Amino acid sequence: MNVQTNSRKQQSITGDLKLSISLCYYICFCFPSHSRHGTNRANGKAMVGGVALLREASPSPWSVLAGVAAALVLWWAAQVLEYAWWAPRRMERALRAQGLRGTRYRFLWGDLKEESRLTAAALARPVRTDRPHDVFPRVSPLLHRVVQEHGKLSFTWFGTTPRITITDPQLAREVMSNKDGCFLKTKITTRVTKLLFGGVAILDAEKWAKHRRILNPAFHTEKLKGMLPAFTAACSDLICRWENLVADSVGSKELDIWSEFQSLSGDVISRAVFGVSYQEGRRIFRLQAEQVVRVTNAFKTNHIPGFSLLPTENNRRMKAIDRETKTILRGIIEKRHEAMKNGEPTTTRDDLLGMLLESNMNYTDSDGKSSRGITLEEVIEECKLFYFAGTETTAVLLTWTIVVLSMHPEWQDQARDEVLEVFGQNNPDLSGVSRLKVVTMVLYEVLRLYPPALFINRRTYKQTELGGVMYPPDVMVMVPIMFIHRDPDLWGDDAGEFNPRRFADGVSKACSDPGAFIPFSWGPRICIGQNFALLEAKLAISMILQRFAFELSPAYVHAPYNVLTLHPQHGVLVRLRQL
Repeated sequence: MNVQTNSRKQQSITGDLKLSISLCYYICFCFPSHSRHGTNRANGKAMVGGVALLREASPSPWSVLAGVAAALVLWWAAQVLEYAWWAPRRMERALRAQGLRGTRYRFLWGDLKEESRLTAAALARPVRTDRPHDVFPRVSPLLHRVVQEHGKLSFTWFGTTPRITITDPQLAREVMSNKDGCFLKTKITTRVTKLLFGGVAILDAEKWAKHRRILNPAFHTEKLKGMLPAFTAACSDLICRWENLVADSVGSKELDIWSEFQSLSGDVISRAVFGVSYQEGRRIFRLQAEQVVRVTNAFKTNHIPGFSLLPTENNRRMKAIDRETKTILRGIIEKRHEAMKNGEPTTTRDDLLGMLLESNMNYTDSDGKSSRGITLEEVIEECKLFYFAGTETTAVLLTWTIVVLSMHPEWQDQARDEVLEVFGQNNPDLSGVSRLKVVTMVLYEVLRLYPPALFINRRTYKQTELGGVMYPPDVMVMVPIMFIHRDPDLWGDDAGEFNPRRFADGVSKACSDPGAFIPFSWGPRICIGQNFALLEAKLAISMILQRFAFELSPAYVHAPYNVLTLHPQHGVLVRLRQL
């Protein structure tokens, strides 16, 4: 009796197992996730067959569940393989078939692990003292190696996505101008960077155009004139503090100008954008400084689908920082908006926030018709961008300018002579700033050698032809700003040297291709705040040169590295001497 019972159980289990496998087959192979034309009839037959199988076998509920579970596991495995292996391999074959060379795809991670390894090794060593401006191999070691091995038009892998390097200025202009709408912001990077900044920096198409139209009036030259007192007040506070520090020391004072210029640019943004002091905006700067590091670390895993949703410590902290930053900004904006709506008198209407809100209230669309502007949440995202871009760009530019002028004291002397000739000991004004030729040449050369951002990334929206190569959809296209700025074919044999004289006749004649100088991007998406940043930098450098001579401390280590923008790894210790 027991033998017969066991036999029947075994037959039942075997039948259930066969049924589960059959169901798995029908679900996985007869209902493909990416159906093509002509498959509906086959799917219908498969469904009838599946139902007949169920009726014939009279399955138990557990066998059905087992079959469905097995089918789901196989479907999930197929999707993973498609994303992490088959699709990248197809794209790699398509690129190599057209003559492109590059690194071989590695499962899921691409070149990210190799890039991390090379970067860690590069950051362990400072820049060579005999070639102090040869920093590209340090800040981008993977790209430097790939270009040497595979040529200027080559590709690497950002996770599962091929990343094409475009070093030809003409092709780079096609990408940045985006006349046909084929090159959009990359999804992989924007879903993380939006926790740090948003607005026009990450938007595309009509939404970007609408935000840009609303922002443009606030950055006109006439509007920048109204911000000049805020710039001058912040720079004067910095100079006064430095004078007190030097007075309290013997002869000269050593300090870290990187942190000093971060405070200065933060003070300028607080005054010029929000009409408040640096002390009031300090919490936002601290939050964003932490967010920069966390966002940079998140890029290492951001390509994995769903990873940003996991409750990791980094993900939770980034979202908490974003919430707190938005809360602070929302309070400032709502208070200002209410005052403007009620017609209350305000002395801050000329700051950037006041001009933005006024432009938003008076917004008209591209047809000239009155239209609804952007929402409060969108204004908050633009303000996040003001804070980040406004502080990072100018602090980076000023820091590397002091470093370079310390390395080349002859240019420090020439720039100082010009400043004293134009302004004497008076505070700089807008008309005088426009006559600073040497200072402008120096700033342009610093932007060439040490651009704030190293890359411009886009993705192909659809199959796109560029330079005779047909690229599949969702390929990342990267314009390496620092590499283009140092290409000897464009800038001559002294491309790696500091030589401001190359800009003596303006940007258009500085190299063989006028489009090769792109520190603020190019085309319709050129940085809207470039004039703001350059005006602030010229004022600050002029006021410093009027009152101080400076040199690098013997303890200074020249070690630029990339944290979204080009930071000094160990700070910048400088000795100040009051004139």
